[in-house]
Amino acid sequence: MSARVFFYVQHLLGIGHLRRAAIIAQALVRQGLNVSFISCGAPAGGLDFARSGIELVQLPPALSADAQFSAIHDEHGKPIDEGWRQRRKGLLLDAFAAIQPDLLLIEMFPFGRRQFAFELEPAMAKAKDMGVPIAVSLRDILVAKSNPARIAETVNRVNRFVDAVLVHGDPALIRLEATFPAAGDIKPPVVYTGYVAEAAERPATLPAEGEEVLVSVGGGAVGGPLLRAALAARPMTSLAGAPWRLIGGPNLPENEFAGLAANLPPGVSLERFRTDFRELLAGSRLSLSQAGYNTIMDILGAGARALVLPFAEGAESEQTLRARLLAARGLLSLAEPPFEPAPLASAIEGALARPRPGVGGIDCRGAEASARYLRRLLESAVPSGGRVRR
Repeated sequence: MSARVFFYVQHLLGIGHLRRAAIIAQALVRQGLNVSFISCGAPAGGLDFARSGIELVQLPPALSADAQFSAIHDEHGKPIDEGWRQRRKGLLLDAFAAIQPDLLLIEMFPFGRRQFAFELEPAMAKAKDMGVPIAVSLRDILVAKSNPARIAETVNRVNRFVDAVLVHGDPALIRLEATFPAAGDIKPPVVYTGYVAEAAERPATLPAEGEEVLVSVGGGAVGGPLLRAALAARPMTSLAGAPWRLIGGPNLPENEFAGLAANLPPGVSLERFRTDFRELLAGSRLSLSQAGYNTIMDILGAGARALVLPFAEGAESEQTLRARLLAARGLLSLAEPPFEPAPLASAIEGALARPRPGVGGIDCRGAEASARYLRRLLESAVPSGGRVRR
């Protein structure tokens, strides 16, 4: 099967959405599908699309102005305007026409990213006119919406355009209706795929626990406060003499990275990025991190002892809710803001006193399950002649 998938991804702040989508795209390639990955946010290092056989199409990026998502800016830091919107809509529709996809896969919209309806509704309408099936790739937990009109608008768009909603989570942990109460009004299938994690063999036995404390902040765009809090708490813990490794992430602002690097105490190292992050997790004494989707999947896959500090600024409740659910299962420890040195040091001691959880506990095979489902969706769209629709 040589079907073509047009995968639209708009990330605004961190790189979590981009990384999860890239993992799914890799699984689609393993299923024999051709993937055009339409990246609409800032380019991120560490993701080698060409090596995975994925065609990367980079549109002019849109970024959040701040951690509160108060405005959308272009790559020059200027607010997007109607002229920018029309230019990018034109580029997106031109790419769609050039690729002639057999499947349109959209990350988040219409459950999120409503600011980009100006280009996505025309693309979805074009797909419908061509008979191209449309699927939505959705994380397990949404930012709760209280405006009934917006909720109804979301349901209407799903029911008008979408053929399947793929929820990348385990319904045994949380269901879509927990954060989107109108889920029962959705007409197309809602498919729980399991959590999306990097493909990795799970060891029969965990590696020996080391002495290192691993402090990480995902992409790092909002990671500075956690890194500083960890350093301030370190002297108050029983691990003050242990080696600590800080991973700042590719998007930690350069001035923050430089400030940390210039004031590291003995026994502490600072890096931007590690390709062997999960291996470092598996051999650590303790992981201290934010609670983003991808970091949590790495923690669970590595069986690491972990203390998570969810990002919870503004209306962001996703990380806190997921972390609470997993802490209730004994799969990690949780510290909630404010992150002051003494309470954080106490939380670190509490996490150290708990047993190492090991691997397993929730379904983390979501990438392959998503790819298999989408392949079946494509096959159901193939006419009787047996060839993919063009």
